[in-house]
Amino acid sequence: MSTDLSIVSLVLGASVLVQLVMLLLLLASVISWFVIFRKFKLLKLASAAALKFEDEFWSGGDLSELYTRLNRRRLDREGMEKVFETGFAEYARSYKTTNDPAFMMASIQRSMKVALAREEDKLESNLSLLATIGSTSPYIGLFGTVWGIMNSFTALGAVQHASLAMVAPGIAEALIATAMGLFAAIPAVIGYNRFSDLVERLVGRYENFAEEFATILQRQSIKKSAAKKATSESEAE
Repeated sequence: MSTDLSIVSLVLGASVLVQLVMLLLLLASVISWFVIFRKFKLLKLASAAALKFEDEFWSGGDLSELYTRLNRRRLDREGMEKVFETGFAEYARSYKTTNDPAFMMASIQRSMKVALAREEDKLESNLSLLATIGSTSPYIGLFGTVWGIMNSFTALGAVQHASLAMVAPGIAEALIATAMGLFAAIPAVIGYNRFSDLVERLVGRYENFAEEFATILQRQSIKKSAAKKATSESEAE
């Protein structure tokens, strides 16, 4: 009498606990692939948006006009645009309230630092989920395998005449759990490592832009502060 060892029959014939383990691993795999595709799209768009804004920023146009154009779009700014908008808005507010360039730059840098932290959090969202799936799925699958093999040998010990045909289906269905654990873990680990590298590079671009933008604003604040001082001295005379 032949035994059906197809994957479907092995899964359907597995114990309830092993089936639950397989279902959990299948769900983890679906979630990880959903996060991978979504994160890939997000980082691709963020990288393209950063490149486009850098070209626009370094084109030599007036920063006030660039800020006005961004506000006219009436869209939620993200990434490098958000860092620029936050820094320039703080620069405009500080310019109206103080003539001290040092105080002005400290305020601008704090604002851009907060904006950078928020953008970094957006880019890193769900990366921890991929790391969790990648690190735990093999152990969950191993648990299902151990449980299935244990049941197979327990049943084998209850009969007088044991054979490989009796234990083979139980071991095979148990090993499916390990295979599913690896199937869920490997893409999650690869995705996590790849996206972590992309996020790190993108955040580095944001930070470099913030430093260069702060330097430009510092030069402008010093010039305007000197111009204000010269104007007030000429009026006093």
